[in-house]
Amino acid sequence: MSSVLINALLTSAPNYDPIFDSLSWPSDSWPEKERVEALTAFIDALGRHLAGEPADRVIKQHVAARIESVVWTQCVPFLRKISQENGPGKNPGDARRAESTAAACRLLAACVRHCGGGDVAARLADDVALPALREEDAEASPPLSAEVAVEVVAALSPSLAADERLARAALSATVRCVRAAPEVRISGVAARVLLTMLDACGTGPAASRALRLTLDELFGAATAVPAATERALLCLTALADHLFPPARSTSISAGAEDGADAGASISTSAGISISTGQPDGRFWRVVQDGLTHEDNVCRKRALYLLKRCVAFSDDEGAECPSSPSDGDESVLFRWSPSRSKLLREFWEDYALIHVVRPVLNRIDALIQTTATDNQGESRMFHSENKSLMREGVYHLLDLQALRQPAFATAFSQFIVGPFMDVLSESSLFHRATGQSIGDCPELGTKLKVFLASFFSSLPSEERGSVLLQLIQRLGSRHWCAVPILFLSQALACLPCSPLLGSQGLHALREVLRCTMITHQVLLRGAAQCYLLHSALCLTQVSAVTLDDFFSFLTHFRADESLCRGTPLWKQVTVWLSDNEGNFKTSVEDSASLNKGSIKAYVESEMHSFLQVPASTGQSERLPDPREADKLTRAFLLCVDMEGGGEVVEALLRPLLDTLGRLSTNAYLPLHKTDKSLQLTLRLFQLGGVPWLPDGGKEPEDTLLVAMKNLVLKVVDSVQEFILRRLCSELQELSDVGRAELYLCVLRQLVLSYGALPQYSNNMHHTYFPKLIQVSLDVLQNAKQQVPSVASQVARAVAMASLATTCDLMEQQAGDLRPETMAVLVSLKKYFCSPASGASQSQLTLENVNQTLLKPTSSLSDGGVQPPALQDWGRTAAHFTRDQWVCLGFLARHAGPAGGPGQTTPLSDRMLGAALGCSVDALALLPSDLVLPVLTFMSVALAQVALCEEELCVQAVTLGWELVQGLSSNPHDFWPALRGFVGAAFHRSLLELGNNQAPKLTSTLKQIAAELMELSQSKTGVFNVLMEHCCRRWLPTGHRGDEAAIASALRYVHVLTEACVYGPVYRRDQRLIQEVQTYVEQLGEDCTANLVVPGDNRDDQMPRACVLAFLSHLDPSKPLHKRLLEDLVTQLLKKDKDISKSKVRYYSNSLQHRVKNRVWQTLLLLLPKLGEGFMAFLLGEVFEAGFGSNQASVKYLIEWTMILILLRYPEHIERFWSCFSMDHEKTKTSICTFLSVVVHLNIIMPKLKDKGSQWRRALDVILQWCFSHNFSVRLYALLALKRVWGLADARAEAEGASDGLGGLSAVVEACLNQAEAMQSTGNANKNWSRIQEHFFFGAFHPTRDYSFETILYTFPSLSELSDDEWIPVWKCEKLGGFSASLSLPLRNPAPDLSLLQPGDWIQQDKGEQDKEERWAEVQKKITPWRLSIQEQESELQLAPQQRAARLGKFHGALLVVASLIDKPTNLGGLCRTCEIFGASALVLDSLRHVTDKHFQSLSVSSELWLPLQEVKPVELTDFLQLKKSEGYCIVGVEQTANSQSLQDYQFPEKTLLLLGNEREGIPANLLQLLDVCVEIPQQGVIRSLNVHVSAALLIWEYTRQHLRPTPR
Repeated sequence: MSSVLINALLTSAPNYDPIFDSLSWPSDSWPEKERVEALTAFIDALGRHLAGEPADRVIKQHVAARIESVVWTQCVPFLRKISQENGPGKNPGDARRAESTAAACRLLAACVRHCGGGDVAARLADDVALPALREEDAEASPPLSAEVAVEVVAALSPSLAADERLARAALSATVRCVRAAPEVRISGVAARVLLTMLDACGTGPAASRALRLTLDELFGAATAVPAATERALLCLTALADHLFPPARSTSISAGAEDGADAGASISTSAGISISTGQPDGRFWRVVQDGLTHEDNVCRKRALYLLKRCVAFSDDEGAECPSSPSDGDESVLFRWSPSRSKLLREFWEDYALIHVVRPVLNRIDALIQTTATDNQGESRMFHSENKSLMREGVYHLLDLQALRQPAFATAFSQFIVGPFMDVLSESSLFHRATGQSIGDCPELGTKLKVFLASFFSSLPSEERGSVLLQLIQRLGSRHWCAVPILFLSQALACLPCSPLLGSQGLHALREVLRCTMITHQVLLRGAAQCYLLHSALCLTQVSAVTLDDFFSFLTHFRADESLCRGTPLWKQVTVWLSDNEGNFKTSVEDSASLNKGSIKAYVESEMHSFLQVPASTGQSERLPDPREADKLTRAFLLCVDMEGGGEVVEALLRPLLDTLGRLSTNAYLPLHKTDKSLQLTLRLFQLGGVPWLPDGGKEPEDTLLVAMKNLVLKVVDSVQEFILRRLCSELQELSDVGRAELYLCVLRQLVLSYGALPQYSNNMHHTYFPKLIQVSLDVLQNAKQQVPSVASQVARAVAMASLATTCDLMEQQAGDLRPETMAVLVSLKKYFCSPASGASQSQLTLENVNQTLLKPTSSLSDGGVQPPALQDWGRTAAHFTRDQWVCLGFLARHAGPAGGPGQTTPLSDRMLGAALGCSVDALALLPSDLVLPVLTFMSVALAQVALCEEELCVQAVTLGWELVQGLSSNPHDFWPALRGFVGAAFHRSLLELGNNQAPKLTSTLKQIAAELMELSQSKTGVFNVLMEHCCRRWLPTGHRGDEAAIASALRYVHVLTEACVYGPVYRRDQRLIQEVQTYVEQLGEDCTANLVVPGDNRDDQMPRACVLAFLSHLDPSKPLHKRLLEDLVTQLLKKDKDISKSKVRYYSNSLQHRVKNRVWQTLLLLLPKLGEGFMAFLLGEVFEAGFGSNQASVKYLIEWTMILILLRYPEHIERFWSCFSMDHEKTKTSICTFLSVVVHLNIIMPKLKDKGSQWRRALDVILQWCFSHNFSVRLYALLALKRVWGLADARAEAEGASDGLGGLSAVVEACLNQAEAMQSTGNANKNWSRIQEHFFFGAFHPTRDYSFETILYTFPSLSELSDDEWIPVWKCEKLGGFSASLSLPLRNPAPDLSLLQPGDWIQQDKGEQDKEERWAEVQKKITPWRLSIQEQESELQLAPQQRAARLGKFHGALLVVASLIDKPTNLGGLCRTCEIFGASALVLDSLRHVTDKHFQSLSVSSELWLPLQEVKPVELTDFLQLKKSEGYCIVGVEQTANSQSLQDYQFPEKTLLLLGNEREGIPANLLQLLDVCVEIPQQGVIRSLNVHVSAALLIWEYTRQHLRPTPR
């Protein structure tokens, strides 16, 4: 009924009773909703009519009485009838009951307003509504149901709030209903009542008292049960705006009834500390219980309250809680405004899902019960999202609570258990944003601080046991290189304290033994260094014996960590000296006078070591070498600790005595001789200082000199013993290993004493010839023997002896004696023997690839072969390997050269036959034994490539397949790869012309391509190839240089790839490289850097290597010049191919990186390019300048133009012509050429006619000062300012005949306009930024022309990823650069290096590029754009009218999207709502409809759909209003009480509330929902786009209420 009609009726009717009678209904009936609404409208209008008009007092009283009768005769009976229908088994969301309840409550509110109010409201509350809400009245069958009663209280709230007694009673009853009602939905309605009541109370003391009462009731009987927590959180979120007001007021009412604090702000209520205005302990306990609640909506509400607390803390500028005393000990949360951003991000993105729910309740239990079970925490970090996992780890490491002893103790089992398992994830150690390559990862830094503070917080009596458990946990699993490194580093940073005993050393030993399996040798060595440092700092000396400690040291490898002479070795020495005499005394030392003395221990161990029982005559295995290793370390440390070599002879006397009797005492026990030789070998191996760099000299090592002098006295005895044993006495299976020991000792002696003339003469005259001859005799005579153990062992020993001899002579190739060379003729005859029945000239290789026969041997008692015989296959493989060692030596050194040009004594035919045998050997030998075969192939391939091409192809192909097969075995892969590259890419093969061996050359090029492909997934592969090739191609000034450069020309494609090499590796590979860089930059602080040789596997090394090679090229030589020009041409072609490709070209993409590397190389090669080539190059550079390039590439192109024009100014006219070219699609590319003009002051001194060129520049610039594009105008203005400031050229131009005319005024106007930008906002910022940008400010094209600027400074300043920055120290470390470089390595001026990256990025993309992001959005016809003139009148109508004109009808569905902020989602949603006839779409701002992204998806649907604007902060009131209008509020949310979409029946008046894309529906709005609907899902992701979800619900609503389409 319209208001006009009602007013007319009231004006004309003399008596209102008939109207009342006609609109009333029998008390026992169920009236139509329209009748109730009509009566409500009539009473509202009648009340306003009588209030605004003078009327008889009797009439007013009569009308009031009649209205009051409606309350008791119409409303109350109707509400009772609705309550009876709302019983058990009834659907509480029934649309008919919900609409009737809302209509009756609106009528009731209207009646109370116009019948006197207070008394009627009090009677309704006391007699009708409140009894239904009180717990004590639950069994008395109240007149109304609780659901209806809360709606009644909500309708009466304005009247109830006016009476403090009624308000308190209503609030108390409502809170009790919240706590006790059996249905959660009723609690939601009650929460709305609370909010309505508090809003009605307004502000001031009354509101504060009401809120205090509400929270007292809420917390008073609160228990930790899930149901109570759920309902308390529902109320707290509803009251959040009252608990956390925008600004805290501290005013106090003078007349407050309840004391001085009664008038304080609402934030000082019962849930808030009065002194601080912050939540108290009761509030926090509810929130904590909510965070661990099983219901996700409860967790969401708790997190919402946390966010409000953080915001409140920020506004107040105080920590929340302000101190631990503000709450109780169970409060785990501490908020600080200074850390609010970090805390908020953590709780939003991580804790709710991955930490809080499964862990927080467990933490609370740990605190209170000190439980040791940690199964709950093991779920803490189980997330596929590594970023979230890392944030959780960071938060845990920053927990301040761990600094409390009680917490640290309770939490210790979690730290040493599940938390250690989490840290095994390598991806957690990626460097954080803002960190550079080489920085310690953030997690590594946090770990050091955390472990130190954690162990300091533990009670002193518990630290040792917890540390032991942690180390044992480390030793219980295999670790990747990165986690174990940083955990070891963190342990090394613990404060020195005696915590570990012998059990701790054993645990550390297990860590070394079980976890050091990584193939990253440097990282493995660094971890060993940190673990040893930890042991020194944390060992309780009095609890371990010296034997325990020296046994522990045997697990540290000398070639990775504990090497003599290093800082770590010196640290161990100092530690032993400081603790001497404090070690635990062993049983054996209990009678010693020098208890704990290192020297006494070594003396005792030396005697014990050499005391062995007499031989039994049975076969004896070699002693355990670790015993010799332990004694050697103890001896060396003792001598270094004593500080001199005078104790060496005293300590070694037992050993020297044994060694002196080796050759004379035939009855020495074999076990004793083995031990003495093992000890001698380890003394020489560990006593030296091999880690000194080339040329490094250390002061005379008295220990090593003394030891060598002492052993020299008995060296003849040792060698005679070894010679005797090798020649005739080794015939048992166990002797195979013993022969290896003898040969190792022999090798060590030759290397130690080979420089002594007497010793060298003896070896070459006697020892080598005899050993070779005897070994050959054994091999030649063994053919007729039965394959017994003795014969086969003798053959194996003989071949190993020959291989060792050849290897030793190889190392002394410059000092080969004639007598030795004569013996080698016999060795050659053995391998190249005449064929049976053939002439002497017909030789065969029947002794090559000979193998050992497995000897016949009886089984042991258990029917099992002896252990040595089980490893016979390995022995046989070594036998074959040793043959190739000998063959390789023969191919290089045996016998005199046969004539001019002959480089080997073996004929080409024999080498060809041997090469065929090498192919067989590659297939036969294990992968770790093929290196000698590859070494031989490097000689043979070079010699027979022309005459045996097919065989060479077969050999190279098989070798490459072998190397590829080893790619997953790093231990064998790298030596095999280096050997293969040395063989396949021998200088002679590289120099082969295409016509000489085309098939072999093609195969080598294909292998090179496959090597580059393999390097994409395996770091360092391409490095091996480039290091080898560049060394072979490097000019040396000799006659063969031209052939080397010619070969480089044939492989120019390899050089090209090397110039742009540096693929974007996987994150795990980048992590290893970055951590290795971090360790390298530690320098001598990490001993591993001194003893582990660099592997040069850095992906930047190939570029540095090829640049070093190119620096040696001399452009005055034709071949060098041609190579440079061909390389530049190939690089330009690669740049063009990338520009033309359809692969997406974005910042730091692979395409961007390659283009940047291309132009870096071109800049570095520019000084070596001749004038004739420059015309071609400049054209290519100009063409590239017009392309679409990233900023870093543009800078390099512009720099190249500047340098070319500076060097060849005659090309300036070609440059000016570029400004007149038509480049329609890349208009803003002209900025590149304007940037060059900015640097015209560099070029101008080289130009001849300066005045005319200056005038030409001015003309060019001015035409672009009026461009439509802002960026172009900005560049043009900057160029104009710089060019106008060239005083000399300007004066010359002004002095010309025509002068400048009126041009000066135009220029001055443009410049004034530019400076006037100071008052134009963003324009001023851009004008300032472009002038301050490094390329136009600090950068000078000639002064800063250096390797450092091009490879490091420019990339760092142009936002290129830091793994593209090549620091100069890498080039210096590599070496090999020419002494006369055309440009310096380091930049002489430091200005650029001091700058930081700017925020001005050159723009060169037109509008078409900017729209590329939306290019794939589906385009539809836009109806109103087809004939805009015809529809002009239509567009003036309202959306409903326009739709009605087209025969379109709207339904009753109201879609609220005020929480959605993405224009694309809103545009699609608008389109969906219009298509399915929604009544309206609610947005947070109507400005969205003008957004082009909105319009691209809405396709004009906003013209046909009513739109409303409701801000997110207004949603609560808006939803309450719509609820009172009878709308059913539906939300899309997964809760415990959600209804499935396929089962839910939508009421006609439905309001669909949509949540935010990221957070969904806020917790403070959840209780306003009448029902939550969820979409059935079967996938894993469990999340749909908000537009998609809305479309599904809108369609389902439309399907249920579908009307027939009018014809």
